[in-house]
Amino acid sequence: MADVEAESLARSLTERSPAGIAEQIRELIAAGVLTAGMRLPTVRDVATEIGVSVGTVAQAWALLREGGLVETRRRGGTRIIEGADPLGGEFAGWSGVDLLYCSPDPHLLPPLDEALAKALKQPGINAWGREHMLPELQKELQKRLTDQPREFVTVSSGTEALWLATRAAAESGDTIAVEEPTSPGYLSVLQSMGLRAVGVPVDEQGPVPERLSEALEAGAVAFVHSPGGAFSDRHTLTPERGLALEAALEAAPEVLIIEDDPLGPLGPGAAPSLDALFPERTVRVLGFERAFGMDLRTSALAGSRELVQRCVRHRSGGVASNSRILQHALVQLLRDPVVSHRLTSARGHYATRRRLALEAFEAAGLTARAGTHSWAVWVEVADERAAALALSGQGVVADVGAASHVTEQPTGLLRFSVAQLPEDDAVLAELAQLVRRAAVGELGEATFV
Repeated sequence: MADVEAESLARSLTERSPAGIAEQIRELIAAGVLTAGMRLPTVRDVATEIGVSVGTVAQAWALLREGGLVETRRRGGTRIIEGADPLGGEFAGWSGVDLLYCSPDPHLLPPLDEALAKALKQPGINAWGREHMLPELQKELQKRLTDQPREFVTVSSGTEALWLATRAAAESGDTIAVEEPTSPGYLSVLQSMGLRAVGVPVDEQGPVPERLSEALEAGAVAFVHSPGGAFSDRHTLTPERGLALEAALEAAPEVLIIEDDPLGPLGPGAAPSLDALFPERTVRVLGFERAFGMDLRTSALAGSRELVQRCVRHRSGGVASNSRILQHALVQLLRDPVVSHRLTSARGHYATRRRLALEAFEAAGLTARAGTHSWAVWVEVADERAAALALSGQGVVADVGAASHVTEQPTGLLRFSVAQLPEDDAVLAELAQLVRRAAVGELGEATFV
C-alpha cells in the first residue's frame, strides 16, 4: 500500500495534463506536504481517481523522475527521493545568494522548453520583415491591462523599456521626478543620460501628492513611479491616492507619466494605474524577466500611439524589433495553465520570504519594513555605508539607501532582496544577527588589498 493514498492525492490535483500533474506534485513537495521517502500511489490508482488515462499519469511520473524528485523501483513503487528539494537544496552560504539586484530565484522560474518548442512551430517565423509586437501577444497583454492602451511594442527587457520611456520624455539637462525608493540602478541610469532627479517620497498609500507638486514646480518633465511598489519600503498605490495625485498632474499638463511594472505576472494583479486618468500622457513598462527569466528577452511598452512611437524612434532609429520566436514563447507562457500554477506558487514563496525576513530582522531588534508586494526589505542603520562594507566582508552584499533615494534620509537604510532568501528560520536569524552586529560596528569594515 502507498504511503500517500490515491484519493487523498487526487484532491490536490486540479490539472489533467502530464505537465500539470507533475507541477502540482512538485508544489506539494516544495510545501512539505509530500516528504522524502513517501511512496506515491500506483499510476493506475491515480489515473482512476482523477479521471485520466494511465499513460497521462505515467508521463507525469516520468517528468518527476527527470526532475530528480522521485525514483521508481520495480518492487518498491515510486517514492519521493531523500533530499529532493525543488527549491535548491541545502543552503551553501550568502555568497551564492543575490541580495543586491532583486533577481528571481532560478528554481521558481517556469521551464521554457515547451513554450519555445511550440513557438518554433508557429507560421511566419522566418518571414522577411519586422513586427514591433505580434497580434497574439498584444491580445494577451490587453487582457492584463484594465485600461487597454492603444499601442504596444516589445523590447528586450524591462530595463531597456524604462530607458526608452525616459529618453522619450526628456533630453539631457532635464529634470525627472522619481518616486523613492526607486528601482535598483535607475538613478545611475538617469545620471548617465545627463538627467537630474528630484525625489518624491511615499507613504503607505503611494507618492505624497504635495511632494509631487513640489517636484513638478521644480521643472520636472516626467514622473516615474511603480504602482505595484515592486521595491518599495512601504506602499502599493491605492485608488484613493491615485485620485489625490490627479490635481498635481493636471496642474502640469506637459509632464509625462512613466509607470514601471518590473514584477509583471508576479506583482499585484490590480494595482491602480494613472493611465485611467491620463491616457495620452502615460507610458507603461511591462517587465517579464523576473517571472520567466532574462533569456526570454521580451518585455513591453504600452501607451498612446504618439508616446509609444516616440519610444520606438529611440531604439536603433526605429528599426529594431524582437524575435518572433521569443514573442510566441511569451504568448505560450502567458496562456499555459501549468505555468500559471508555477507563477502562483512562486508568488507565494516570495511573499513567505518577505515575511520571514521581516520577522527575523525584528526579532534581532532591528527596524525593518517592506511594501505589501515588495521584493525588498529595508533595514534602518546608523551608518549605511559602514554597515554595508562590514557585511560584504562576510559575503553579504546589500545595497545602501542612497542608491535608491534622491532626498537625504534621516536614518541610514540597507536594502535586501528577498527573492533568493532561504525559507529557513535559523539561517535568516543568522543573517539578522550579522546585520545587527554590522549596524552597531561589531563586525568592523571589510578591508581590501
